[in-house]
Amino acid sequence: MLWSTLVPGVFCKRDNRFRATVEVDGIETWAHVPNSGRLGELFLPERPVWLVPAARPGRITDYDLVLVAHERTLVSVDARLPNTLLTEAIANDSLFGDYQTIEREITHGHSRLDLRLTGMNGPLWIETKSVTLVEGDTALFPDAPTSRGRRHLDELASIATAGDKTAIVFVVQRADAEQLRPYHENDEAFAISLSNAHRAGVEVRAYTCQVTLDGICIARPIPVHLYRKDE
Repeated sequence: MLWSTLVPGVFCKRDNRFRATVEVDGIETWAHVPNSGRLGELFLPERPVWLVPAARPGRITDYDLVLVAHERTLVSVDARLPNTLLTEAIANDSLFGDYQTIEREITHGHSRLDLRLTGMNGPLWIETKSVTLVEGDTALFPDAPTSRGRRHLDELASIATAGDKTAIVFVVQRADAEQLRPYHENDEAFAISLSNAHRAGVEVRAYTCQVTLDGICIARPIPVHLYRKDE
């Protein structure tokens, strides 16, 4: 995926869950934060950021905040992207085998799941999750407790138990992770739900992304370590 026009700026502060104050050409303005995670390790004063001008005139925020420079790593913080990135990757490479159709945002039960692939061997239901937190070489999810994430896992497990193929895909929107694990210390309930979903037949995958000022795409798979030694 290629970025539309990127505007360089400097991060000032996070005002609330979905709004930040940034500086562009020496003037402070507001930017929409398309991510409900904490992002505390990324959103630090004077960090270089890149913004996309608001598409809708008259919006309260002038920009969307999409990229942050974290040391030597560019990190995409737009949590809306994993669905699109995975769709592009599936269309360009047989990540999940031979499926003829790709549908997006499909309602099942009490949840809306990101993708449904359809082929000769039946459907494959997929939920994607955006990951931005990396400690050392380990990507961690979630960085904030997520009841919605647990609901998606329960829905996938129910579908798998009924006989359809299912998968959850963690899209790490940066290039510097070598592995992923659930962030037990931050959301034990999600980690338990993920383990239970895996035992019910839900496939668990993770991919890093190549992130540049030109665009972003899924790069390579990394291993997922689901269980602690005591499980």
